[in-house]
Amino acid sequence: MLPDPSWADTRTWETDILPNMGPRLGIFYFRQKSYPSYKYDMGLDRNFYPQKPMLGDEDWQHIIDYYTSISPDTMPSLQKRPYAIKKNMSQFTSVIPKFQYPVPTTTYVKIDTSNPATPIIICDAKKQVVYRFDKNLVPFDSVQTKGPVVHIDINNRKWLTTNIGILNPNNGKYGAAGYVNILPNNKMQPDTQALFNNLERPVEIIASDLNNDKREDYIVCEFGFLQGELCWMENMGNRQFTKHVLRPYPGPIKVYINDYNHDGLPDIWALFTQGEEGIFLFTNLGNGQFSEREVLRFPPIYGSSYFEFDDFNKDGYPDILYTCGDNADYSRVLKPYHGVYIFLNDGKYNFTQKYFFPINGCYKAIARDFDNDGDLDIATISYFADYEHQPEEGFVYLENKGNYDFVPYSLPEGQLGRWLTMDAGDFDGDGKTDLLLGNFSVAPSFIKSKTDWQHAPPFIILKNMGKNN
Repeated sequence: MLPDPSWADTRTWETDILPNMGPRLGIFYFRQKSYPSYKYDMGLDRNFYPQKPMLGDEDWQHIIDYYTSISPDTMPSLQKRPYAIKKNMSQFTSVIPKFQYPVPTTTYVKIDTSNPATPIIICDAKKQVVYRFDKNLVPFDSVQTKGPVVHIDINNRKWLTTNIGILNPNNGKYGAAGYVNILPNNKMQPDTQALFNNLERPVEIIASDLNNDKREDYIVCEFGFLQGELCWMENMGNRQFTKHVLRPYPGPIKVYINDYNHDGLPDIWALFTQGEEGIFLFTNLGNGQFSEREVLRFPPIYGSSYFEFDDFNKDGYPDILYTCGDNADYSRVLKPYHGVYIFLNDGKYNFTQKYFFPINGCYKAIARDFDNDGDLDIATISYFADYEHQPEEGFVYLENKGNYDFVPYSLPEGQLGRWLTMDAGDFDGDGKTDLLLGNFSVAPSFIKSKTDWQHAPPFIILKNMGKNN
């Protein structure tokens, strides 16, 4: 994909993007300037960078001239929204836990409706602890982990935890996966032996029997950094596994397993968020074989962050709700194409964009019928919002008015934290879908906030009040 010069401003192309692109073309020095690279990183494959330049100095200068002459001097300062974000939302009210500690780094949140006595789960990266809370948001139990847990695959009383190893970008294999068992007294107890070790920054691991041999296999998203892959671990029995690589590229961040073509075999959908960003479908051909199709492709500067399946037009075929907004890259500027997208399914699993709502740094969106009027509304969080001018972007509720017309709302408590994670579910058993937001207070930010996130709660509940203005 030819990158469009309009995707970033001139300074960003000249000082950030192109200097980081040079080494990938074997260009480590140009015009007495040294380009940044990881060529001496012991965790990186020796053949990652070309051994010699793939093009000459004149051609590389032409590329620099092209992007610096055509790109805009500055990016648009404001998005083109059909409505301004309203600040008088009454659909939700905030519930703030008394349990707090300095510098929360919440990497995972979950409303566990299968265990109504202790429905709230959070993981803290810095403390390396998994916490559980009761309905009153009082801690019930906690367990120490051996690294930052960023995902839990909950299956009744066995939780499969994904430990990223080292949270910050690196090329090492420090990640792991292991089980936490829920004992008869409802307390957590980790397995003493890891299920997998030596993973490249894994961010999600899902258990599923992919080859119908009655044994659980595992889909592993090794997000990595410059290296990574999507693979599945075939269960051979006796804790022995055979690894099958589905796509040998970094950036897999979210997977779903379903039998989309109804042939009795589980298929895999995956969002890749680095380099060749897009949603890929791996169709199960049987006997452990999969075909690959790129369903949607996004520019590599988008910073894809999340997707889920939702039937917005009620035709029986799942549509795609997608967000982009990861701004921890080589182009840290506000981007008007960050936000929430809806792609409609034509019934043959071809998808076309139908809706877009711009939100700087958008990180996740969840579609539910929050107001119980028969259509899907959308709750979103932003991790790289315009905190100086539009702090309300941190949490936005898009109320569906019909015909893909969504009205945006926010609330003051939505600015309490820097929201990296979010989940939806009925945490108090009143029949309405609530929201749980997780605060990761330590992170790169090129826009300063007036809020001191490091002395804010590790999470908040947005309790659904069942109404709106």
